[in-house]
Amino acid sequence: MIHWLRARVIDFTGLAILCAVFYFVFIADSFDFPAMERSWFIPPSFLSLNTIFLSIIIESVPFVLIGVLIAGMIQIFVTEDHIRRWMPRNRFWAILISCILGALFPACECGIVPIVRRLIAKGVPVYAGVGFLLTGPLINPVVIFSTYMAFGNNAKIAVWRMLLGFAVALVVAFAVSVLFKKNQLKHGQTIPTSSPAAVRPAFRTRWMAMLHHSIDEFFDMGKYLMLGAFFAAFVQTYVPSKSLLAIGGGVGSSTMVMMGLAYLLSLCSEADAFIGASFRNMFPTTAILGFLVFGPMLDLKNTLMMLGAFRTQFVAVLAVLIAVAVFAGVMAVHPWL
Repeated sequence: MIHWLRARVIDFTGLAILCAVFYFVFIADSFDFPAMERSWFIPPSFLSLNTIFLSIIIESVPFVLIGVLIAGMIQIFVTEDHIRRWMPRNRFWAILISCILGALFPACECGIVPIVRRLIAKGVPVYAGVGFLLTGPLINPVVIFSTYMAFGNNAKIAVWRMLLGFAVALVVAFAVSVLFKKNQLKHGQTIPTSSPAAVRPAFRTRWMAMLHHSIDEFFDMGKYLMLGAFFAAFVQTYVPSKSLLAIGGGVGSSTMVMMGLAYLLSLCSEADAFIGASFRNMFPTTAILGFLVFGPMLDLKNTLMMLGAFRTQFVAVLAVLIAVAVFAGVMAVHPWL
């Protein structure tokens, strides 16, 4: 009864928010209010927050849809036997292959979470899932090409982003393999092992089951995407960027500022290089590289999505590992930048 009531409250709250957004965006402007009354009725900062929030949602939803469709296919068409045959038993090779597959897989940091959750639930070791989680949004072909274009057809930053991102993913995945031995999905989410003798349903039945599962996955991940997008829009609207820029004096402090900015802005990895390139006159190349490597691996938006899929302790440790590894890696390659 309590679970049902909580679900209904969440549904009605979401409907109320959607109605409010629809009103402010489409209806309020149609009323012939005087300019002064309109500015009092809707503060400019709220309009800015609303614009940023909607832009993040519009930018992210297509990738989340792709992610949940792939997660649905994994759920219905990929069996535990497939996972056991494809995934090497050796920990080193499992991590290396997962990082390579992630590098070849065009996915956004928000769309990759449901895919990795489904893979781990199917039997993929958590450290291999982490390798896929980190390289997928960072060094796939689309991201590397956009980085190359953003920096004036200069391959230097794109190559360093790819090499450093791959190295950080390997280090973090190996650290996870040492620290976490068990399934880290929230509430022990696992997929029941299918019986070998079970009769395989018709393709149409499995296709419909895949669509139903994708819909459930989308609404499950969507609430965390909405929450993360709102927080990111709030930070971009009400936290002055000048206060962040004032902190970045040296190479180390400026790198930490840019990494923090990447976390708060929650930009899509396919477009963040153009934002990073705009900081070239204010920050050194080392700090910009930290921005480009850290953002796709960890930001406010996908942190909330991971908290919805994985245990809180695991997400906290993973966040610390990523932050330390990226900062140390950027500082290590600083002399060559």
